[in-house]
Parts: sequence; structure tokens; C-alpha cells
Amino acid sequence: MRHRIIVLGAGYAGAFAAGRLARRLRREDVAITLVNAEPDFVERVRMHQLAAGQDLKPRPFSGMFAGTGVELRLAKVTGVDVDRKTVAVIDANGAEELAYDTLVYALGSGWNAQGVPGTTEHAYEIAGRPGALRLRERLARLDAGQTVVVVGGGLTGLEAATEIAETRPDLDVALAARGGLGDWLSPKGRGHLRKVVGRLGITVYEHAAVTGVEADRVATADGKAIPAAVTVWATGFAVHPIAKATTLEVTGAGQIVVDGTMRSVSHPDVYAVGDAAMVMGPGDKPLRMSCASGTPVAWQAADAIAARLTGGKLPNVPIRYFAQCVSLGRKEGLIQYVTADDRTVQAVHTGRLAAVYKELVCKGAAWGVANPTFGLPTRRRRVTRERAAAGSAVNAPA
Repeated sequence: MRHRIIVLGAGYAGAFAAGRLARRLRREDVAITLVNAEPDFVERVRMHQLAAGQDLKPRPFSGMFAGTGVELRLAKVTGVDVDRKTVAVIDANGAEELAYDTLVYALGSGWNAQGVPGTTEHAYEIAGRPGALRLRERLARLDAGQTVVVVGGGLTGLEAATEIAETRPDLDVALAARGGLGDWLSPKGRGHLRKVVGRLGITVYEHAAVTGVEADRVATADGKAIPAAVTVWATGFAVHPIAKATTLEVTGAGQIVVDGTMRSVSHPDVYAVGDAAMVMGPGDKPLRMSCASGTPVAWQAADAIAARLTGGKLPNVPIRYFAQCVSLGRKEGLIQYVTADDRTVQAVHTGRLAAVYKELVCKGAAWGVANPTFGLPTRRRRVTRERAAAGSAVNAPA
């Protein structure tokens, strides 16, 4: 009997975990199923490029997982029963339940409307491909001189505003930030950001908390009404709601609480990776929702599962940050170096060199998903018969 591993979600974390598991374990010992609603990999870090009108290289999972033994199941996850150890899915053929011995939960996150009135009705988002394509179509229909307001002064908002302004210099692009522009960056980083934003002609509204979105404007807490033919909402992410509906221990935001091996503290046969997991990093601070967090977390989870299945040594690799990489259009970038716990330091790279650096980071992240064997021995380890047959044995403390 093969040990059944189901991975839910094929973003950076889920796809990486599935591929790494397949290459760490022998396929006669384990059956790995990757459940995802779309047939190809979405480079989430490039959604602002897609929305601005650029075409992205297709990355079908059929090619990425060819010969690995990973079975791709194209379906939408509708529920998880962690007590019965089943997953409910629906596809073109109808609804079905899938049973597992070990579950890797990687359903990730989507946009967060923050409860602001009018947002879901009137704003556009770029947290995923459907939203980015919808915004792309709307921007293509805008006439010269019309205003696009990006709400959110974080990394996503900055990348969206600068990409749109560079691609469509005929539009009036504005950015509304709750705080100061780039106020978390080092002085040199803030200075470069202001220079680029000014050169692109972006109007910045600082300390402008948006309290409402209408079809043609956004309202701020200080009484301003900012004209907006299109409003792009980029104020952070909200995790997929399915975990919160289970008996898993989750945070108030719905993230699954895990230990250092990414295993659920309440259900040892469930692992959570990516934005779905509450992972504590250096300084006992939660890791932020990002590709930079998701990939090493997936690495840790896959290696821990493989170790428990084969009786090997559990991984104990510290997860830390090195830099925040921001694209400011195709020609400019900002690499802000940070401490292990994500606090900015003085060192930065800017300009064209930083743009090339960020592009290499994006390509490297996609390459890592397609090649999760980096650093692995070529020989897969054998799963013991007892551990393959009994999930309780696999998930007992090692």
C-alpha cells in the first residue's frame, strides 16, 4: 500500500513541495497528487506585468512534472475534513472526495478588501491571474488622460503603479498610501523611490487611508475625493477561508499554526506552507506573506515529510530574509537589503542593475518550482512498509 500525499494548491509553495517530495521519495512507496484549479503555473510576482499588458511565458504543469510521478488533479477544492482525512473537490465531472495519509495545505491567499465599502464592487485586484487579466482588459479600454488610482503603498502597490505608469505614460496614475511613501525603506531607498515615482509622473497621496470606493473615485479619511476611472486595490492579502472552517488550529486571520517543520500543531498529518501557514521566523516574528517566505517553507515541509517517512533526520534549516526586491517598471528597480527578521539596513542597489537583479530573482523562483531537486542527492530514499501503510506512524514525533 502506497502512502497517499495530497498537496492542495500549486502556487510557489505547493508546486515546489510536490516536486521536491516526488524527487525525495520512491514512487512505488508514495502516491503524490497535486490538486489545482488551473493547468499551468502562475508567476504571482509578475501579475502587475500581466495587468499592464505584457505577455508572460506559459508554464504548463504537464511539462514541469513530466516523469516525476506527481499526478495533477485539475479541480477546485471545496472543503477539507481533517478528522476524516478527506478533501472535497469539484471538477468538470462533478464532486468527489479524495482520501489522504498526509496533507500539504498550500491554498495560499487572495486579495483583501479590508471591509472598505465599494471595494468588491468597483476595485480591481492583481492577487491572481483572473484579476490581473480583468484589469488588463479594463486598462486597454482607457483613453489618454484618464486616472488610475492604486491603493496600497506596499510592494504590490508600488510595482503596480510604476508598471502601469511606465507602460501607459498617457494615463494619469496615482498612488494612495496609508503611510508615507516607502516609509519602511532606508533613506537611500526612499530617495530613489521618490525619484523614480516623480520621473514616471505618478501623483502620490501620502497618509491617505481610503475609506470608500466608487465607480469614478475613492474617498479618504481626511475628506479627499480622488478621481479614478480605475481603482487598483493592493492593500495586502487574505488567506483562503477553507482552513478556518476545519478543526485545525488557526490564527484569527485563518493561517494554520505550525511547528518548525511546517506540521500542524493540532493535526500531525497536515502540513501547511506558503501564505496559508503561520510560520515564526527570526526574532520570533511571523514570516510575511511572500514568495520569499513560501519557497524555503515548502523546502522545509517536504524534507520533513520525507524524513518522517524514511526514518531520516529532520531538517533544521533557519529561515531568514536577505532583501526586498522591488521592480519599478522594466527599467528601474530597488533592492533593499534587510536583516534576518526583515528589518531594513542602509545597503541598497538601485537603477538598471536592480531591475536586472529583480528579473533574475523572478526567473529563479520559477526555475526553482520546475527544478526542486537542487541540493538533493540523486537517489530517492525508500519508505518503510510500516510507515507507508500507517499514517499514524509517519506522523508520530520522529
